[in-house]
Amino acid sequence: MTTNYTCNEWLDEADLRLFETMKTQNPRRYQVAGLGEWGIVDGLVYEDWEEKAFSVDEIRGKKGVHAAFGLDFGFTNDPAALFCGLVELATHTIWVFDEMYAKGLTNQQLAKKIKEMGYAKEHIIADCAEEKSIKELQEAGLRRVEPSQKGKDSVMAGVQYVQNFHIIVHPRCVNFLTELSVYTWEKDKKTGKSINKPVDMNNHLMDAMRYGIQSVRKLSSPPSSQAVKGNHQDNYWGRV
Repeated sequence: MTTNYTCNEWLDEADLRLFETMKTQNPRRYQVAGLGEWGIVDGLVYEDWEEKAFSVDEIRGKKGVHAAFGLDFGFTNDPAALFCGLVELATHTIWVFDEMYAKGLTNQQLAKKIKEMGYAKEHIIADCAEEKSIKELQEAGLRRVEPSQKGKDSVMAGVQYVQNFHIIVHPRCVNFLTELSVYTWEKDKKTGKSINKPVDMNNHLMDAMRYGIQSVRKLSSPPSSQAVKGNHQDNYWGRV
């Protein structure tokens, strides 16, 4: 028995449009990611990942596990996207346990939504291009929201850092799974070969993950085989 996105009751209109766009713009990817046919989507940015249910309480109770939250802003055409993860540096593992993916939210509504999810007190790294929005979220009660760090080649630097990790995604994070499955490298128009730049499309949670991981990256140099000592954990009491 093969199921596909048309059977997924959790997908909203934006998700369905994503697959319809994929059908015309990237038919090969649509056959695999959309229709569930056998094959591998060519040129995925993140290849070391899996979908698996896990106990959030069990993971966050481990030594050396850190909470990571990232926020990418959106409104009319693009969704606001919140990445909620747990990171273990010693094993190079990221557990994605929750998400938010919504269009048309004002900053006040966005703050309310995050509070309702139980993450009002979390350290959230948001897109630094939205300085005014970050300020408004802080004034709305999300006092630990801070801007991401950007600079020359910051996107690729962040991508390459995340590529060091094995990503485990909880099945409830359907939007994260969708983006992860179609997040690919751009291709040279003449040669058709992949170039060292991700496609800037369907990447809102991918960007949010990069922002969120910055909070953990500060605690360590790029992942190594050395175990991380201590039990430095953020306190978070989300809905999971």
